[in-house]
Amino acid sequence: MTTEIKVPVLPESVADATVATWHVSVGDTVSRDQNLVDIETDKVVLEVVAPEDGVIVAISEEEGATVLGEQVIAQIGAAGAAPTQSNEQPAAPAAAAPAAEGKEVDIKVPVLPESVADATIATWHVQPGEAVSRDQNLVDIETDKVVLEVVAPEDGVMGEHLHAEGDTVLGEQVIGKLSAGGAPAAASATSDAAPATSDENADVLTPSVRRLIAEKGLDASQIKGSGKGGRITKEDVDAFLKAPAAKPASAPAKAAAAAPAAPVGDRTQKRVPMTRLRKTIANRLLEAKNSTAMLTTFNEVNMKPIMDLRKQYKDVFEERHGIRLGFMSFYVKAVTEALKRFPEVNASIDGDDIVYHNYFDISIAVSTPRGLVTPVLRDCDKLSVAEIEKGIRELALKGRDGKLTVDDMTGGNFTITNGGVFGSLLSTPIINLPQSSILGMHKIQERPMAVNGKVEILPMMYLALSYDHRQIDGKESVGFLVTIKELLEDPTRLLLDV
Repeated sequence: MTTEIKVPVLPESVADATVATWHVSVGDTVSRDQNLVDIETDKVVLEVVAPEDGVIVAISEEEGATVLGEQVIAQIGAAGAAPTQSNEQPAAPAAAAPAAEGKEVDIKVPVLPESVADATIATWHVQPGEAVSRDQNLVDIETDKVVLEVVAPEDGVMGEHLHAEGDTVLGEQVIGKLSAGGAPAAASATSDAAPATSDENADVLTPSVRRLIAEKGLDASQIKGSGKGGRITKEDVDAFLKAPAAKPASAPAKAAAAAPAAPVGDRTQKRVPMTRLRKTIANRLLEAKNSTAMLTTFNEVNMKPIMDLRKQYKDVFEERHGIRLGFMSFYVKAVTEALKRFPEVNASIDGDDIVYHNYFDISIAVSTPRGLVTPVLRDCDKLSVAEIEKGIRELALKGRDGKLTVDDMTGGNFTITNGGVFGSLLSTPIINLPQSSILGMHKIQERPMAVNGKVEILPMMYLALSYDHRQIDGKESVGFLVTIKELLEDPTRLLLDV
């Protein structure tokens, strides 16, 4: 008898997810509550744990596969059960690599966009002497807005790094060497017998483990990975955190008596320079706070009509258009209609002028492993609900994978941010300059509401509109937010344009 491993129930506003990292393989023995796989959405990473002790007998969805809520992705059998498939292949011996040293190829920074003067080497994913395959990501190059991946032009062995992580580089500058078709250095022949190095561990950190290490201020190079290929798991991090506490117990008693006031545990701190993207985010947020007369107005919306509509048509919609029907398309539609009725909100300040836009490009705030980004969905007034859903999904996937371009990030007249996927009940979002306003969506939560003199339990959500009071008066801001509320509570009006 086997037990099915399923994708967790996804939040209402999340259409689908991606299998990020399998921590186990077919045939592995697992224990109850052991993390099996990370499921990544456009906003959060969900961990799927083993419901019981057993053996992984099947994995039906590989890393990178797109999955839906409650979809079966693996099966666990009783201890000793025979696997129905195997994902493991014997590692090729180091001696199988070509013995001849190949030609040397320059690894260069990509051509940078016109508006980007220079870039920073964020992360080297391979070290000198390591074998690489064609199209393997070698290094991440970070600009003010996007992260560019530099891949291997062909199979070979990584040569020297001409520039280290943190160095500032220019477009098309040579930053490393690759020996095409060359053999790995002799030291790498024994790498399988040794634990993974700090750089190798850094390459295989899952988003959840990377976040945990950052929160605790740890150094990944000091943590020994017990997962497949030396991968660091959350259990390894927990074990590392507990290990220092055991050290004082082994010390001589007289040492303990000599320092009775010494703090328990290892009180360490780690100083890490801000990434270029994080510095840009910090500067822009500070500029928005200091250079605008920002004010926030609130309202709340009954989400039951949209939830009922979505429940009634989501299967037909997905079958017809090939994408799930979420909530963001309704938000975008409502915002677009409200912007048409209140052109002051769809404008921006440029010096002493107010620039009114006759197009509707909406920025969608997306949280990525490298920070908050706001890619732009263009010409929203001309898009159908299905086209909006597809556009949002494409931007979210590009943001998650670090594939957003400068064009994706440039422009935008208005921003929508949805903190509800993280559980936020209420917030005051900060304006995304040079825009004049931003709409914050929040958690949908059932609350008792008075309806026609009676108390009803309704799924309610708070709306928050932050705006630049220099440009937008209270009348326009409140009217804009009320219009969004009315359109969301009666979605038929979106279709009838009333």
